[in-house]
Amino acid sequence: MWNHSRLLELLKINHPIIQAGMAGGVTTPELVAAVSNAGGLGTLGAGYMAPEDMRKSIQKIKSLTRKSFGVNVFVPERPSATETEISRVNELLKPFRNELGIENETQPEVDESLFDKQLKVLKEEKVPVCSFTFGIPEKAIIHDLKNEGVVLIGTATTVEEAILNEQHGMDAVVAQGSEAGGHRGTFTDSYRQSMIGTMSLIPQVADHVSIPVIAAGGIMDGRGVCASMVLGADGAQLGTAFVTCKESGAKPQHKEAILHTKETETVMTASFSGKPARGIRNAFIERMEGHEPLDYPLQNALTKGIRKEAALQNRPEYMSLWSGQSPRLSRSESAAYMIQSIVSQAKRINS
Repeated sequence: MWNHSRLLELLKINHPIIQAGMAGGVTTPELVAAVSNAGGLGTLGAGYMAPEDMRKSIQKIKSLTRKSFGVNVFVPERPSATETEISRVNELLKPFRNELGIENETQPEVDESLFDKQLKVLKEEKVPVCSFTFGIPEKAIIHDLKNEGVVLIGTATTVEEAILNEQHGMDAVVAQGSEAGGHRGTFTDSYRQSMIGTMSLIPQVADHVSIPVIAAGGIMDGRGVCASMVLGADGAQLGTAFVTCKESGAKPQHKEAILHTKETETVMTASFSGKPARGIRNAFIERMEGHEPLDYPLQNALTKGIRKEAALQNRPEYMSLWSGQSPRLSRSESAAYMIQSIVSQAKRINS
């Protein structure tokens, strides 16, 4: 099972382990390259990246590895908000800004051409694998990328979403269980209807699609990878496990928070970005509870300055500390050692 995954040939990797493309600076070129060099698939989280920054990171990855790697981007959402709605949320955020010494209110500016510019870079840099979150791109985009030889991976939180990914031409699909840290990839129903645990989601998705299924959500070690594959997955995607790696670009406060968090201390919140995401409960989440945020990515734009300044001032209570539900399994070690540990454990289980 371990050595015969369809993913190995599809993604040109040695082990059915994918490092999640976490946006916001966690997935440094060094982390991506280290995972790929160790036989997994490293993934650059480029969701928020400006095209030229993305290009530089991709070129840096190429200088550090000759192995396959991926880039994750966000399928765009274009919500609107009235001045009244923006003012209401800015008023809610005012106490946080005052505490941090941020003088000006923020206007939610979103570059609506970002996705198209990112796709252009992907093609020009000949990125081997591209994964998508928050939806499925238009068929013309999928066709164009596949013509360029790019392997495409979608994200689903329900069986129906997985089926849609296959119907639209994705080569593989990440089935994201509710245990996963960070943003939910839900794009059809409400996230509350789509909070299916990994153990329930994987076999049901595997029974309804023919493309390779990649399990995600709460998986931190060889036991989790093997369990996912027994349930019908072709491999596993790990996110939180890599946040605390030596090569991770996560803020020190974020790493420390995960390393010292219990499984009971993560919650779902839309307070930071406007989209439901799993993170460690803190003062920002508690004080924003019950207040309606703007839709993603508008809310994300409004809180960006607060999160950035909170990190600079060592105020983790106002940072977005994304984490899945298995933080007790987190370790501070190199990415290469983590991959080796997962593989060794998996081989022992399968022997």
